[in-house]
Amino acid sequence: MIFDTHAHYDDEQFNEDREELLASMRECGIGTIINVGASLRGCRDSVTLAQTYPFIYAAVGVHPDHTGDLNEESFSWLKKQFYEEKVVAVGEIGLDYYWDNESHDIQKKWFIEQLNLARELNLPVIIHSREAAADTLEIMKKHAKGLRGIIHCFSYSKEMAREYTKMGFYIGVGGVVTFKNAKKLKEVVEDIPLDKIVLETDCPYLAPTPNRGKRNSSLNLPYVIEEIARIKGIREEAVIEQTEKNAKEVYCIK
Repeated sequence: MIFDTHAHYDDEQFNEDREELLASMRECGIGTIINVGASLRGCRDSVTLAQTYPFIYAAVGVHPDHTGDLNEESFSWLKKQFYEEKVVAVGEIGLDYYWDNESHDIQKKWFIEQLNLARELNLPVIIHSREAAADTLEIMKKHAKGLRGIIHCFSYSKEMAREYTKMGFYIGVGGVVTFKNAKKLKEVVEDIPLDKIVLETDCPYLAPTPNRGKRNSSLNLPYVIEEIARIKGIREEAVIEQTEKNAKEVYCIK
């Protein structure tokens, strides 16, 4: 079945129909979803969703845009969330120089702290990197050796994708791959082996064509699968099967 490695069903855009939408997943071929924390509140809500739905697991971490909320006390609270059942990853963590909500020094500090936490807990990481290619790679080479995880919403070159796959990381591919102007991502998908790709939505954001601009959900993943299959010249079933296998491996879900 289809495995969505990165969703945000805690987002307020799902407040009106969350229950109904999530209830429809299995019959539409969606087998597993990782709900990913971005803020402290998002981490708490992700854990609650994982406790409520058998097919949802949680990732707990603070996105670079929210690293200003971290201090000794809040980081201590964050660590405690990993004792909750069905928390399977540290994320999403990383650097974001596009929005620049927090200083680069603050972003880097808490990125490294959360990488160290993943090592301590022996958990995979979910990496967010936007317009911060060089700094992200430098930190990953220095502080993420031996860790496993996913480079979420990959937006860089195929050469950089190769660097990450050599380190043992998977490349997260979502709705952007269906956009006509997504030449770089299409090249990445063509270049790297299927056993290094995982599917993701980042919903409610980044809905694929033909629903671009609308609220995204895991139900749109067949469009992503179709495009990956087209680029690689393989059957859609092969994409579903291999990406599910990859996701279960990285998150240690049987």
